[in-house]
Formats: sequence, structure tokens, C-alpha cells
Amino acid sequence: MLKQYLQFKLSQKLSPQQIQLMKLIQLPTQAFEQRLKQELEENPALESGKEELDSLADEYDDDYEHDLDSESINTEDINIDDYLSDDEIPDYRTKANNYSADDEEKSVPYAAGVSFNQYLLRQLNTSYLNDEEWGIAEFLIGSIDESGYIRRPLSDIMDDLAFTQNIYTEERVIEKVLTLVQELDPPGVAARTLEECLIIQLKRKEVTPSIELATAILEKSFDQFTKKHYKKLIQKHGISEEELKTAIAEIEKLNPKPGGSYAGNNRAVEHVVPDFSIRIVEGNLELTLNGRNAPELHVSREYSNMLKGYKDAKKKSKSQKDTVLFIKQKLDAAKWFIDAIRQRQQTLFITMNSIMHYQKEYFLTGDERNLRPMILKDIADEIEMDVSTVSRVANSKYVDTPYGIKLIKEFFSESMKNDQGEDVSTKEIKKILETVIGEESKKKPLTDDKLAGILKEKGYPIARRTVAKYREQLDIPVARLRKQI
Repeated sequence: MLKQYLQFKLSQKLSPQQIQLMKLIQLPTQAFEQRLKQELEENPALESGKEELDSLADEYDDDYEHDLDSESINTEDINIDDYLSDDEIPDYRTKANNYSADDEEKSVPYAAGVSFNQYLLRQLNTSYLNDEEWGIAEFLIGSIDESGYIRRPLSDIMDDLAFTQNIYTEERVIEKVLTLVQELDPPGVAARTLEECLIIQLKRKEVTPSIELATAILEKSFDQFTKKHYKKLIQKHGISEEELKTAIAEIEKLNPKPGGSYAGNNRAVEHVVPDFSIRIVEGNLELTLNGRNAPELHVSREYSNMLKGYKDAKKKSKSQKDTVLFIKQKLDAAKWFIDAIRQRQQTLFITMNSIMHYQKEYFLTGDERNLRPMILKDIADEIEMDVSTVSRVANSKYVDTPYGIKLIKEFFSESMKNDQGEDVSTKEIKKILETVIGEESKKKPLTDDKLAGILKEKGYPIARRTVAKYREQLDIPVARLRKQI
């Protein structure tokens, strides 16, 4: 049965302008510059540089609205194309050239290098291969990932050769060609497993007793070696502890990712541009916003003059009314964008200033143990803004400190209580945990239970599973894998 009824609902929606402002706040310096450049190119009513805006605001806001309904005149009096053509905008008006000397953008040249696969193919040119073998070798090289491995089974490669390259062959032929590819540089390339990669590298070295022992360990006892069961290795191979130590030293010299070093040389280097800078001046903290986040913009005087000319005209045509509506639309967008950038600057500075004072002890000393527990809500309450706004500021922005460039979100952490009932940062506990592990005896590493006991003695009563969680977050392996001879 259908029923009709009234329901009152109160909801809050963000305007398109508010959404755009939130997006601007989230952008780091380099992305913000791209967004600024895009806006300058798309809106001819927006220009970079200094210019007074007061007179424009008066003309624009107060004098033009009532003129839109005026009488028509001959459209020949105003050549609309003269001020609507994008071609009439000089190049300098679309460029922001207003940074200080310290913030001058420096272009970084990139070298056009040879890719890893091309490097391998060039080496292959010196081999004597028939057409089928060359096609297989080329396909195998194309299957090598950036680390230098072939991760796919040869049976799958055989099927792909048949379907995509029209090469019908057998696994033994592919295996034979793979052996040739594995002779290329860097040593260990085209291996299918870590074990195979390390063995290939050892076989390329000059034969010595330690190399022979290292090869035997990898071929016959790889599982015990990875688990660091040193006593089992000594018994199985009938060797002394010193002989095992020299063999392990040879293995540690090998490269587990033979393609990584070459591929890394051809990657574009990512440069981090700090959005803020903190300096210690006479014992006090001084915060500055990167000048590239504070461009000087103004509304086009040319566009304002167009509206002034329309206002002074005694008669207006329909086409001129449409034109002036377009101009006013562009001026609205330019004016809003300038205000949005000012709000962005203010929001960034206020938020980072609050974070700086909240973590004052850390910024004065650089000791991570002085980081206070801090969550997004702490800063949001202090500056009376929404948590999402603080998150946008902290997530993708960096600050240049006396101790290096830091990601702002790293200053946030949960809190735990120590044995005295005081709130301490989890980062402080992680730092102490890292220090304790760094000072342990590598012949007998500390288990998570023992680490929990040491932390408890230091005044941090946390459970063993919490120690394990923090250890994993620090990318520190378990005690057995930290063991050394």
C-alpha cells in the first residue's frame, strides 16, 4: 500500500568552490604550480604579477549588474573578437615569474639512457643463434623484470611463443637458449629464483675454497642457509665455523637483484620540494612557507576595461550582452581563484605553525624520542578546522628542518601510557626499540619476549605482540634472521 508523508531532512553539502579549495589545499608545491599554470592558461582574465584590485572590485561588483538589461545598440561599435580571442594574450601573462632567488625553480636535465632490455639485446648480438633461437632469446629478454628475473615458468613461455610469435618449440630448447641469456651481464640476470641467481654469480667468480663452499651451500643447503641454521650447515658440510663465516661473506657480496642497479640508473630522479621551512633562530623556531606557494596574481585590467567600455556605452546589443556575461564569468573565476590561493596559504601556514609548536621539543632537539603523541584531531581542535583539512595538509607535504626534509604526517602518532601513567608517543617507543636492537649481540639476537622485557624495564609496559608489530613496521626481521656468526 502506497503512502504519502512529509519528511524534513537537514543536510550539508559542499559547494563546487569549497571542493576546489580542498583540492588546492591538498596539492604539494610542485603539483600546485602545475595547477596554477593550468588556470593561467585556461582563464585569460587571470594574470600573474602585481596590480591593484580595489578599483576593479568596485567597478565589477557595484556598477555592472544593472547594465545587462539596457537598450540595444549597433554591434559594430564594439569588436567583440578583439578581446575574446585567446591569440591576443601575450605569453608573459601565462607565466608566473614571481619567486624569490632562494625559491627559483631549477630545471633538471635528464639523460636519455638505454633501457635494461635493450642493453641485454645488444650483448646478444655477439652470439651465434639461428632465427628460431634468436626469437626465443629476444622473448626471454623481454620477459625479464626490472630486478633481473624471469618469474614465469618455461611452459607458459613456450605457449606464449607459439601463440604470439608463431614459434613452436620445446622446453629443452628454451632451456638451452636461457643458459645463453644467463651468460650476459650483469651476472645473475635471467635467473628464475634467488638461489639460481646467486649460484650463477658464484660460478662467474675465480674458483677458491670459499667460493666452492659457498656454491655447495647454495646448491645443497639453501633452505638452511636462508633460515640461518648455522649449526646444521657446519654438521652437514663437515666444516669449521671460520670456514662457514668466509663462505657466507662471499655470498653476502653477491647482488640479489642484478637488474636493479642498471634499471635504477635510467629512472627519472624524483626531487622533493619542501612546502615549509623551519629554522632555529636564537633558540626560537621560525616557520616560513615556500615562496612558490604564494604567487602574486591579479585580475586582468584589459578585461575590466572591456566591462567599463560596456558600461559607458549608451546602447547595448544582444550579442554584447552575451559577451559581457562571458567576461563576467571569467572575472568571477579569476577573483575566486585568487581568494582560494590566499585561503590555501593561510590554511597551510596556520596548520603547520600549530604542528610546529605542538612538537616544539622535537624541532629544537631533533630527537625523535621528544615527539609528543599527536593525532589529527589535536591540531584540528587547536586551529578550529575540520580533521579532513588537517589531513590534506599533512598527507603529501614536506617540511625542511635542521635535521633534514621530513614528511609532515610522520609527526603524527598514537599514544601509549608508560609505567607512570603518562602519555608517550608510539614513535618514541619505536625509536627506543630500534636502538635496543641495534645494540644487541648479533650472535644471540633478542627475541620479542626479551625485547618486551627490556622495554618494560625502561618504563614502557607493552605486550610481546605489540613489540612484534612495531618491529615489523620498522622492517626489522625476527631474532633468528638477525643472527650472525
